Amino acid sequence: MCTSLLYADAQRRAYLGRTLELSLELPYQIARFPRGAEIRSVVEGHPGLQWRMDHAVIAVTMPAAMPAPGAAFAPSDLKIIEGVNDAGLACSVQSYPQAGGPQAPLDPARQAISAADIGAFVLGRFSTVAQVKAALADTQIELSRIPILGGLQMPFHYGVHDAGGASLVIEFHRGQLAVYDNPVGVMTNAPQFSWHLTNLNNYAFLSNVDRSRGRFADYAVEQPGSGIAKAGLPGTDTSVDRFVRAAFYAQFAEKQSDPDLAVQMVAHIMNNFDRPRGITIDPPGEGSGHLQVAGHDLNTIPTEFTSWTSLTDLDRRRLYLRGGSGMGYTCFDLPSQAANPRFSVAPMAHLMPSMPPPVDLA
Repeated sequence: MCTSLLYADAQRRAYLGRTLELSLELPYQIARFPRGAEIRSVVEGHPGLQWRMDHAVIAVTMPAAMPAPGAAFAPSDLKIIEGVNDAGLACSVQSYPQAGGPQAPLDPARQAISAADIGAFVLGRFSTVAQVKAALADTQIELSRIPILGGLQMPFHYGVHDAGGASLVIEFHRGQLAVYDNPVGVMTNAPQFSWHLTNLNNYAFLSNVDRSRGRFADYAVEQPGSGIAKAGLPGTDTSVDRFVRAAFYAQFAEKQSDPDLAVQMVAHIMNNFDRPRGITIDPPGEGSGHLQVAGHDLNTIPTEFTSWTSLTDLDRRRLYLRGGSGMGYTCFDLPSQAANPRFSVAPMAHLMPSMPPPVDLA
């Protein structure tokens, strides 16, 4: 599934780390949405909401449906999964299978947006978490069905973060919308976000201080090396355990003063959530279910793996991406592109560095 966390450096600048795990590779597209790009959200039975992008955006996207051979993508065709805008607002879309369910009736006379367009709506129109929260109070959102997911209701929830360090979670649970302030800046998957915060109370004892010496009666004990402080961290790759670990790393990782070093720190943190193929498998009848995507049938026992990792420098408006085929990051610097009036899109696989060739020492 997915893990995201917000890290603050020594100057309280915000950086977002995120991994995406699925049991299959998908045709992710890197898109630059210019200011003024037209977006239209289609909701059956309602006037669709249309808007011009007030902010330039760089994002990882997925098409809601694959285009005809040779046809080009338009801005409204691509749904944002991870992105940042020129105001330093970031949005992450992560798996949440419990989203689907009956919704309260929407007013058919009012405009509505599809939940698939929340990323473009948030990043295209707003600068801060506070603005997003205020807008959501007056926005009708349809938990729409997605053709490429076989007509499944949008099985996702959404994390929003701004350059000031504020965070928000937008979550449908069994069809009912909830908007949460996120005081820890962490999001994984099910259960509900509020449950994860309650569960953190079970880990109030956690600290990064090694307690390496002790005594049993007259017998003194001592750890042979450092690292015992992590003994209380839960170790599985379930969303529950990952949430606790992410909160721990975001809290205790050393606070860097240099932005480049801060980005490197987030990269090191996210390595702890990288999942190789085969580490966990889900045999039929024994394991959990997996997202089914049209045209991407599984022909082996499913194994979730990290497809890509992103690092976002919200202050400098930079998005760094690493694909599963290499260990290096590609940097997309939005300020240097924000004035470009052209909508641009390219397959993610074409932009990610692979493993470097061997080098001979002189």
